[in-house]
Amino acid sequence: MTIRVLIADDHCVVAEGLRYLIQAQADMEVIACVHDGREAVRWAMEMKPDVVLMDNAMPELNGTAATDIICQRRPETRVIMLSMHSDPIHVCRALQAGATGYVAKKAVAKEVVDAIRAVHSGKRYLSSPFVDSVIDHFLSGNVLHDPLERLSSRERQVLQMLAEGRSVSDIACTLSLSPKTVETYRARMQDKLGLHDLASLIKFAIQQGLASFE
Repeated sequence: MTIRVLIADDHCVVAEGLRYLIQAQADMEVIACVHDGREAVRWAMEMKPDVVLMDNAMPELNGTAATDIICQRRPETRVIMLSMHSDPIHVCRALQAGATGYVAKKAVAKEVVDAIRAVHSGKRYLSSPFVDSVIDHFLSGNVLHDPLERLSSRERQVLQMLAEGRSVSDIACTLSLSPKTVETYRARMQDKLGLHDLASLIKFAIQQGLASFE
């Protein structure tokens, strides 16, 4: 049986590398490559892939949010999160969204292929550094506190768009809001998070994987 894979990554070089890697496997095929979270959701619903390779920091809709929607609407599709973040909160956030795999974005080719086969067979797959990170955290007795839980889903959406460099007027138009409402969301987020300016808010968004440095 051929494993049908959808690649969701906004970095063209990375996406093409993954495409060549997967197409080289006798038991896999790439059905599409998409470059933002909304496209990932739409193509997952239309093309019904077996596995989605999802970049964590996707424009329009971040990887965790896109994973959550895909797993709710099409639970038979398995999602593997590709991430540069090893912090336990990022791993747990992805798993809570429904991902069954979590792999380092710089992982060797064989690990990506192994992860696809593992999740397709019904297993979970986490890169060993991430497993160690989560286990060490829990063994230390620390409790995971997700800072994003302080924000509403709409606030997270606005935060991601701000971090992507979009203007208040552009965000307002996209979300069918008034610019004043967007400014209110921004001020409310700063208050909730104890941040004092837009630069600190954007830095927070990048640290939380809602946007990338690139």
